[in-house]
Amino acid sequence: MDRLAIISDIHGNLPALESVLSDIKERGIDRIICLGDLVGKGPHSREAIELIRQSCETVVMGNWDDFITKPTEFEALKWHQAQLTDEHNHYLQDLPFSVEFMMSGKLVRAFHASPRSLYERIQPWDAMEKRLSMFDNSMQTENSKGKRQPDVVCYGDVHNAYVQNFAGKTLCNVGSVGNPLEITQASYAILEGKYDSEEAASFSIQLVRVPYDIDLAIRLAQELEMPDLDPYIQELTTARYRGLKV
Repeated sequence: MDRLAIISDIHGNLPALESVLSDIKERGIDRIICLGDLVGKGPHSREAIELIRQSCETVVMGNWDDFITKPTEFEALKWHQAQLTDEHNHYLQDLPFSVEFMMSGKLVRAFHASPRSLYERIQPWDAMEKRLSMFDNSMQTENSKGKRQPDVVCYGDVHNAYVQNFAGKTLCNVGSVGNPLEITQASYAILEGKYDSEEAASFSIQLVRVPYDIDLAIRLAQELEMPDLDPYIQELTTARYRGLKV
């Protein structure tokens, strides 16, 4: 059987990324797909891009990868933009929207947020109709099998890892490497089956949690005097989203 790892939402958190890549290597997995949001929130966007480029077979675009390359009035975002070179910006701008492949006879589609947009947010508790729409084909998706919809969809964006099944279809959020919002450990997924095979065979999805040095991640951000530091510390230490109201 073949195994591949799917990671997402690095957000410039280098200690978390290094821990996840080390865990993947220890498992002997050499095929990695990244579902975007390499940059922002954390202090090491440039280093995250470089490490992802070295480590991942395929990388798709996230919403942060999109808007960080565009003009902004927000000073905090300007700080993150200043960490990137023109070459890094061009790399982010050229990322594809989605990736598709066959595994154990299943069509697997992976993207950042939804089949329609980098900015449409789908949570595990949303209405059934909304979650089922994640299997739709759109003008944005690759649609490598024509009108056939995917059997498995993997995505990131919401930083909440889960697997749900709907009458033969499977929806998986791989969670976040650098900014998890359920527990304070980095998250990614492992898919196991026969890669690039049209023949039905056993298939599984495993969600993996990886502890990393949160104190180091915070110290690195402090040393660089990164803006929005308090919300960042809150999210790393409590896994509580900064936008939630008490």
